[in-house]
Amino acid sequence: MTAAQVIFLITAVLTLGAGVYVVAARNLVHAALALIAAFFGVAVLFVLLQAGFLAAVQVVLYIGAIAILIIFAIMLTRRVMEDTGPQTNRQWWLAGIIALVLFGAIVFSLRLVPALQGVTAAAQPIPTDTIEKLGFAFVDPNQYLLPFELASVLLLVALIGSIVISADRK
Repeated sequence: MTAAQVIFLITAVLTLGAGVYVVAARNLVHAALALIAAFFGVAVLFVLLQAGFLAAVQVVLYIGAIAILIIFAIMLTRRVMEDTGPQTNRQWWLAGIIALVLFGAIVFSLRLVPALQGVTAAAQPIPTDTIEKLGFAFVDPNQYLLPFELASVLLLVALIGSIVISADRK
């Protein structure tokens, strides 16, 4: 086993553990700090994939902006910091079924991605400008299109979550 594989396994386990703790934590501040740890683990995985730009975006945008925004929203709303209610409800099975259906849809969608099937895309002119190369990489299905779209969806979810957290409830 190479050093990169060992680092990957350790990072993957820590990232998954932090993600599970985000969902299972009763204290909101602890959950937000675990979210920062999960974001950092994803940044390390981007570094291992030699996607330095995405790693930098992960650190600057998600850790530096979104996670800190969530922590400030939690502290400024002066809500109860510890949830005393049950962690599940009677409809947990429905959420499980929906999660399985969505997982199946993602797996089905990934089977249609040409890069995962070993098929090469049509030859495109290779740009000489670095910015132009980055632009083509973001829209090329064989490079960063899927992570770029997932990042935009995650940003939208974070925006909606911050609005919900800071909303005045009467």
